[in-house]
Amino acid sequence: MSSPALHIDIYSDVICPWCYIGKKRLDRVLATPVGEGVTVRWRAYQLQPRIPAEGVDRAAYLRSRYGEDADTARVPSRILGEASAEGLTLDYAAIRTMPNTFTAHRLLWFAYEEGGASAQHRLAETLFEAYFRDGRDMAEVDALAALAASAGLDAATAGDFLRSDAGTDEVREELEQATDIGISGVPCYVLGGVFPFPGAQTAEVMAQFIERAKSRLTV
Repeated sequence: MSSPALHIDIYSDVICPWCYIGKKRLDRVLATPVGEGVTVRWRAYQLQPRIPAEGVDRAAYLRSRYGEDADTARVPSRILGEASAEGLTLDYAAIRTMPNTFTAHRLLWFAYEEGGASAQHRLAETLFEAYFRDGRDMAEVDALAALAASAGLDAATAGDFLRSDAGTDEVREELEQATDIGISGVPCYVLGGVFPFPGAQTAEVMAQFIERAKSRLTV
């Protein structure tokens, strides 16, 4: 007997370390029998929507928030520990630009439209890794197009898309939807369109939520 189907909308931002950690944990769950019948789609959320479209110097941004002694290389100890446990590298010293992530969210929308859920999921991993490990600029079109190619999409098509206005209205709708359903932080997972749970929960807790949602939605 096959497992009940369940769709998960993942509200996330590409500059959110907890979203990166949460993805790794969710992937572990999806690789187990609990993940059978589960589909996912990444949805837009912006932690810093007021940053200019071209981004700002990260060191200057941190000094403006935390003072002249702000350490641009410091990773909060809890985040570092949780990331290390998932085998993730967070190199904050490599990040030079604090980006406005709207363009990256448009690329994620494009990936879903172009290649479906699997292509979008691969791209999400690629963007997290590029930002947190390599310090890549999440607002720079050529860099994003190259990352799209490394996730299996066509770089030229992705670049043309990002240089247009395509996907702008749809991403704005996702951002508005996040506000409408009360999301105030990420990651947030909405199971079956009705059961939200926030935060980078452990893989075990994620599995419990997924099993419970499947059970309730099939009653």
